[in-house]
Amino acid sequence: MSLIYKLLDRATWEAAAASGTFGGSAVDLADGYIHFSTADQAAETARRYFHGARDLLLLAVEVEALGAPIRWEPSRGGALFPHLYAPMPAAAVRRVTAVALDAEGAPVIGALES
Repeated sequence: MSLIYKLLDRATWEAAAASGTFGGSAVDLADGYIHFSTADQAAETARRYFHGARDLLLLAVEVEALGAPIRWEPSRGGALFPHLYAPMPAAAVRRVTAVALDAEGAPVIGALES
């Protein structure tokens, strides 16, 4: 099983889980795809884009369960990031973990499995 990761606020995830699909956050919708990070990229993504975010969740998503291909496209410094050009089925989420903030408000992401 290959895992990729998505950071979301709790309310957005709860709405997606209830409906069975996640169509994307505001930034996903603006860009035309759902942004994900690999295990090695998630902590930096959290630090850059979610500083101070309260009630944040980290979703571990099984790539093979998405039902649509992931495109690996260059982003930060040319690193390849997983992007999904379709709604994400909530059933593809294997684990949901609450993300704490450190004393400076940076999200704390521990070691993740790939």
